[in-house]
Amino acid sequence: MQALWFVPVSESNDEFRSLGGIYTTATTFFMPFQPRFCFCLSVKPIEYILSFHLPRTATYMASIPLLITAPHPCSYLEGQQAQSAFVNPSFGLNTAVYSHLIAHGFRRSGDDVYCPYCPQCSQCVPVRLPVAQFKPNRRQQRCLQKNRQTTAVIKPAVFEQAHYDLYLRYQNQRHADGNMANSSPAEYIKFLGSSWCDTQFVEFFCAGELAAVAIVDRLNNALSAVYTFFDPKFSSYSPGVYAVLWQIQHAQRQGLEWLYLGFWIADCQKMSYKNQYQPLQGFINQQWDFLET
Repeated sequence: MQALWFVPVSESNDEFRSLGGIYTTATTFFMPFQPRFCFCLSVKPIEYILSFHLPRTATYMASIPLLITAPHPCSYLEGQQAQSAFVNPSFGLNTAVYSHLIAHGFRRSGDDVYCPYCPQCSQCVPVRLPVAQFKPNRRQQRCLQKNRQTTAVIKPAVFEQAHYDLYLRYQNQRHADGNMANSSPAEYIKFLGSSWCDTQFVEFFCAGELAAVAIVDRLNNALSAVYTFFDPKFSSYSPGVYAVLWQIQHAQRQGLEWLYLGFWIADCQKMSYKNQYQPLQGFINQQWDFLET
């Protein structure tokens, strides 16, 4: 048994209002917990109070237990330490709950849902695109023109050897210094798939060959772009850009309102590209607003 903390729910708590639902004061409560990430040397539990309206019902309040990781080296900003708040794995997630969590700055990785929780840094900004307002810029128009013969096939989020082989080629050529380049089949599908979310693997074919796969979550009123990997030999087609443009168009066709793009980090090249999709909203100080980038 490991000593964790349990925090009672109170709408009148000043700390709840100031921190947007994150509690940091607690009393002792005992429950078993097995850390699921190698950097979770220790965890500090808190709770997130999620409030939303259901059709023709009163406001629904959900108390969601969170676990705070120990500080660890940031994956995006050199020399920085990072922490994350994960939804406790014992909490029953589904697409409906996640649709509200992602609207409050959370993000899925495998079956786990998390948000940044760095006391001294706020550079990870959750971003989303209102798809009805999107207009492609010149570079994006050229990408669409180049991919006019590219076809997309929507498939269930299950393991396929062809996807896995493509994933390894992508990792070994684009991110060879990372640990994902040696992912096993089980690690690969655990990272991208989910047992509770409505996830799809979208295949993109160029000249009859599998060129890219985009992992997409279907939410209540949005799509979420989870991850895209592609065959580097098709780089001239800009498959990463085209995958985002396809998801925007697909959300438009489905009558959805948003495409969530994960975290935008201005000082990280591999995360800063997201400001190319406009108009872009960021979740800052517990509210969404258009970013001036």
